[in-house]
Amino acid sequence: MYSLNVPLPSAVTSLAADLATELPLARARSRGEHTLVAKRLGGGDHAAYARLEGQARDSLRGQPTFEAAVTGVGQFEAAATGPSPVVYLAVESPGLVALHERLCERFDPVEGLEGEDYVPHVTIARGGDAAAARRLVERDVEPVRWSVDALAFFDADRGQEVSRVSLPA
Repeated sequence: MYSLNVPLPSAVTSLAADLATELPLARARSRGEHTLVAKRLGGGDHAAYARLEGQARDSLRGQPTFEAAVTGVGQFEAAATGPSPVVYLAVESPGLVALHERLCERFDPVEGLEGEDYVPHVTIARGGDAAAARRLVERDVEPVRWSVDALAFFDADRGQEVSRVSLPA
């Protein structure tokens, strides 16, 4: 699966890693595995990726930079896929939501995850003790704010960034 992601500042990935230590029975994301998905684009081979990237770049023309902020900790008690609960850093960004909606016009939304169901977030950990997850969700965190001035094309099968586009596009 290919996606268009928001690159994360180190303050966000460090916060996620620090909070994950409070969920010892869960599968935490390691540094370098944290992502903020703007839109899943689809899957396929290299030729499919080239087509998807081209379509996404066309959709990004005129995309300005935008602001984003981690504002707290949340959870999906029952994940759409994979182990539950999913504990995450909640991200507020009207610009990201607007970008997601625009990309949903070009690329079909993934049911249960995108479109009206889209929740901007950075996963901290999956599975484990539900009581520990609830305690972490109640914790206050210092907000982390940043300007999004680039987007990354990401190959989830390989767990790596493929290319970037600078904003404004």
